[in-house]
Amino acid sequence: MASANDLHFPARAYARREVENGSFTDAVVTFLDGTSTPRAYLEGYLEQLEAQEPQIKAFVHFDIAKARAQADLSTERYRTGQALSALDGLPIGVKDVIDTEDFPTAYGSKLFAGHQPLWDAACVYWLKKAGAIIVGKTVTTEFATQPPGPTRNPWDLTRTPGGSSSGSAAAVASGMVPLALGTQVKGSLMRPAGYCGVFGLKPTYGVISNQGLLPFSRGINHLGTLARSLEDAWRVVYLLSRSVGGEPGYSSLPAALSLVPAATKPRRIALLETLGWGRTPAAAAGAYEGLQRALTAQGIELVTRKDIDSIEQLEILMTGAPEMTNAFRDWECRYPLIPYYERAPDKIEAETVGRIQKSLSKIEPERYDRALRQRERIRQAYEAIAEVADACMTLTTPGPAPVGFQTGDSSFIDVFSIIGCPTLSLPLLTVDGLPQGVQLTGFNRRDEQLVGHGLWLTHCLGDVS
Repeated sequence: MASANDLHFPARAYARREVENGSFTDAVVTFLDGTSTPRAYLEGYLEQLEAQEPQIKAFVHFDIAKARAQADLSTERYRTGQALSALDGLPIGVKDVIDTEDFPTAYGSKLFAGHQPLWDAACVYWLKKAGAIIVGKTVTTEFATQPPGPTRNPWDLTRTPGGSSSGSAAAVASGMVPLALGTQVKGSLMRPAGYCGVFGLKPTYGVISNQGLLPFSRGINHLGTLARSLEDAWRVVYLLSRSVGGEPGYSSLPAALSLVPAATKPRRIALLETLGWGRTPAAAAGAYEGLQRALTAQGIELVTRKDIDSIEQLEILMTGAPEMTNAFRDWECRYPLIPYYERAPDKIEAETVGRIQKSLSKIEPERYDRALRQRERIRQAYEAIAEVADACMTLTTPGPAPVGFQTGDSSFIDVFSIIGCPTLSLPLLTVDGLPQGVQLTGFNRRDEQLVGHGLWLTHCLGDVS
């Protein structure tokens, strides 16, 4: 096993057209008919990893030899008709807040440098049993909060890839893996998906167990996928939910009609402004308005707060999202972050120390209780939109990835983590030659329906900017 910094390959600028490997969903067909193999599929991604990793810095650890050995085993299983599951042979990156028994897991912190878990997280355990190939661990921010890690955006090395699932998104965007696991408390799946031009899927809260993930703000922490195809993103989320199970007290996703949902045209979409619209620059707003015109030309009805009272009521409630998010994070992170701080404050980043000190001095149970009550009101208001629209849509971020390495703006995103609804980031737009994600949100446990709508938008519209 090698640290990412131990290997030095010739670097080259990333160009999306250089990454020729197709989706895993398509590749499985070739594995089954014998025209290709998991080993050959993996090699296409390893070529990109060796070329791109020195400048993208998406991984903290990877093991090429082990990945090849696992791909060879998968190849033999397909040859003999004994594939373990519909994920057998899938190369995958795992965010470094998720425990792995055969890779160190440092949670992005110097405090845990060299830490080796004894057990895999539940999601990793079941992925391995399904035959997936864990290529390595991807960069995250400290404890999935702040500050930014070393990862660079593959589209422009001077720009942020987002956070905290930065390594996962950049690894996928640059073709090092077809899919990676990420997590989201505030905006850490959707934002890097939007900035890096990949698909992001955050399922309904609770449908996949978080056992073995860093226990930070568990009340709104989602496990999800970042992928080069929406079909792959759905396949992993669905099969994980059905095998791992949900969080305690939450059910798995209901049985799907297909591992590849039918692309389904939505009849009506609710356009939500959220707090992000006022921060959106003209170029991004113009691209988004062009998408709206394309949808209208396809016969899809678009409605806003001006048209339907329930949308207006939701928009009003959404203005309280930042305070709710901060209340959840400040209270729910007290353990384990306060013990970490007490044990070794010199090994924790200043931004994390600031949050811990805030939780010690300002947060009280009553503030958290108020946030819980407010969340219930906003969830009810959001679910009421299901009566008037098939899905909701907004941008993923106010503009493409900014120059610099801050984690980025989550003003379009964090309210949907509070609500816990299924959410997609679709790479439908470009602004000034950079990816601009579009966020499509669905309703509680209707994840398959949302993915079907996302597939329709992706297949029928593509890049409309």
